[in-house]
Amino acid sequence: MMRAGLLLVLAAALCAQDGATHKDWPHYGGTYQFWRYSALEQVNRSNVKRLVAKWSFQTGESDEGLQATPIVIDGVMYISTSWNRVFAIDAATGREIWAYYYQNPKTIGVIYSPWNRGVAVGAGRVFMGTLDNHVVALDQKTGREVWKVEVQPLAQCGCNITGAPLVVKDKVIVGVTGGDSAHRGYLTAYNVRTGRLAWKFYTIPGPGEPGHETWQGDSWKYGGGATWMTGSYDPELNHVYWAVGNPAADFYGGSRKGDNLYTDSIVALDADTGKLKWYHQQVPHDVWDWDTAYEPVLLDLRVNGKPRKLLLNVNKGGYVFVVDRTNGEFVSAWPLVKNLNWITGIDSKGNLLGRNEPKVGVPTTICPAIGGGRSWNQGAWSPRTGLYYTTGIEWCQEVIAQKEEPREGREFFGGTFKLKQTPDKDAHSHLGAYDPLTGKRKWLYRSKYPLLASQLATAGDLIFTGDPEGNFFALDARSGEKLWNFQTGSGHRGSAVSYEVNGQQYIATPSGWGSAVAGLMGQLWPEAERFRKGSTIFVFGLP
Repeated sequence: MMRAGLLLVLAAALCAQDGATHKDWPHYGGTYQFWRYSALEQVNRSNVKRLVAKWSFQTGESDEGLQATPIVIDGVMYISTSWNRVFAIDAATGREIWAYYYQNPKTIGVIYSPWNRGVAVGAGRVFMGTLDNHVVALDQKTGREVWKVEVQPLAQCGCNITGAPLVVKDKVIVGVTGGDSAHRGYLTAYNVRTGRLAWKFYTIPGPGEPGHETWQGDSWKYGGGATWMTGSYDPELNHVYWAVGNPAADFYGGSRKGDNLYTDSIVALDADTGKLKWYHQQVPHDVWDWDTAYEPVLLDLRVNGKPRKLLLNVNKGGYVFVVDRTNGEFVSAWPLVKNLNWITGIDSKGNLLGRNEPKVGVPTTICPAIGGGRSWNQGAWSPRTGLYYTTGIEWCQEVIAQKEEPREGREFFGGTFKLKQTPDKDAHSHLGAYDPLTGKRKWLYRSKYPLLASQLATAGDLIFTGDPEGNFFALDARSGEKLWNFQTGSGHRGSAVSYEVNGQQYIATPSGWGSAVAGLMGQLWPEAERFRKGSTIFVFGLP
């Protein structure tokens, strides 16, 4: 037993080092590095056209679709749905093993809907954040609730937990929503066995803490800084990396003069203590709602001939930032979309140039739109091609900033917005293959509607993703050619994964249209109001 346990530890360490998943899909991003890359190659460019549906599982809750990433460990799939339901499913047959339905309150926050984007599995537990701002730990074998802790009273913060937790050693780490409300953001870690608080890191420094001087007056108390997505982890450095969202109020910054640390920043924390090791702020004094809340991707690449430990992050404002993950030093930044006018560029040190800020009481056209140059759906990195695959959205908006007084736990936008066409009347989306350091593009796949599902890269040189109309499809990772398509009946907003059971490779995808960004699309694409809802896991394999 000790030898078997040692082999499992070594296998997990190897998986963490190379960033690829193998038989399992153990973390939200695949591995701690967040590559979303599977080393399985049974399904490849030569045979992907033979893929067939093996099984499907309907969750029974289609409100706001199915936005989660399945976790697969030892032949069992764990999936969460809207309204905090969790299912354990036989990953080879689709048979339900157990189900857990959380008892939600009548109200779930100020401006948030009932979606949940994923669970974490570790130490014999399945962990989920809830709509009333709790963390629950379930027995991995039975689904029985083991412990539950309240992170912060819902009535106080108006926030909740919709992102997947991250298990690191003996701790489960959870973020929180609240970037668009009068709330002070944080990241919290609990002991996986007991639920006891291990540490808490506030994303907005309090009095006497470094960075507090970047907030005017008492604005820090209601400054946003949500941590609503999931971070990554480097075991060698023992750093947890998390992306922090926008300051509040979103569009009006007159009451919070200063850089507003650590909003719109990547923060590196000591995994054991939660202490800040370094930070890199992408957008000082954000007045555009440009969350830096998306996934931190860990890559080891050569820069000017020298090996560097890097972190790549796609910014909601339509830029990709690359920094050194040992110290936060800026390395490069490149535009992901064409329609960008909130700045004129970024210099060699990472400074923003030519800021175009919304004006109080006056309509200002800003590109991209509030949904982002890319939404929270994740990209993928393939070590076989050396390319980073991610979506982008070409759209604009009209913003009117306005002064607004904060009310704790209440909505705090500081303005209004309305989607607009691009200057060339060509709002659309695309999926591209890019050099991660320079942004040089190898190919581009165009979509009429915003692509809001994550990408999955595999060793079979395939990229899997889905679109709002219900098409789940595979592209050639080297050329972008579409090789296979399957209509699932509802649009795609979650994240596909790949795994192996009994020697067979499977591709699994959540199908179920919904989310806040999906709800905005009708302003530019009226027919999007008719896109079908659903909540089903589809699993594919070779005959």
